[in-house]
Amino acid sequence: MNFLISAVSDIGIKRQTNQDSLSAKIVDTFYGQVMFAIICDGMGGLSKGELASATIIRAFDNWFYNDLIKILHNNKKDIKEDLKRSWESIILEQNDKLKEYGEKNQLQLGSTLTTLLCHNNRYYIVHVGDTRVYQLTESIVQLTKDQTLLQKEIDSGNLTTPQQIEDFPKKSVLLQCVGVADSVMPYFYSGKIDSNMVFLLCSDGFRHKISNEEMFNNLNYNNLTDEMTMNNILLNLTEMDKNRLEKDNISSIAIKVTI
Repeated sequence: MNFLISAVSDIGIKRQTNQDSLSAKIVDTFYGQVMFAIICDGMGGLSKGELASATIIRAFDNWFYNDLIKILHNNKKDIKEDLKRSWESIILEQNDKLKEYGEKNQLQLGSTLTTLLCHNNRYYIVHVGDTRVYQLTESIVQLTKDQTLLQKEIDSGNLTTPQQIEDFPKKSVLLQCVGVADSVMPYFYSGKIDSNMVFLLCSDGFRHKISNEEMFNNLNYNNLTDEMTMNNILLNLTEMDKNRLEKDNISSIAIKVTI
């Protein structure tokens, strides 16, 4: 199983800095091709959000190049449990480092985190905050659950209609991010990869002004013929966001599964 990949990040129309950070890579190993993608959205209302997101990206990139091959070597079938332990260790370490840096410099900084690793017909996700992973096959499905006050109210049954959700005044309030609280509890997901499948990782700025239907119509499997086409589609969706006056940074990664 092989992959095509494309990534776009844009400062948007209002922010002075791009507090989103991302990384996406495909490598051939003795154990098969591995695809790894990560998006981090630095907190727009906090100081040094761009530092927080970039710091987490570097930590996961270092893990990818230095530790992943050991996990692949030690697990001939399912790497899920070793990945969970390894990723949780990175997240807790980065949470402590960012919190300590913030306290030392009398500021707050934090970041969301969403990663996707694909290998041997399986996908693995670790997630903190409200960046997302979608899966596109015959339809579009959100694989991650937002760690937000809005999602908590929906899950509790306090918001039951689209209008109530739309009118909720605290949509952007995160319940978890990396770097602010004493502890952080990531969500983990895994599943099977099938042919004719596309994954989309995105920051909340990407999806605020674009519907699920628009994402599916643009990023479905048949449209993504090559990486240049994938990149142009992501750029066009980013421009659509900006034309609709999205105020946040806008970042996305598209991955097409090929046989």
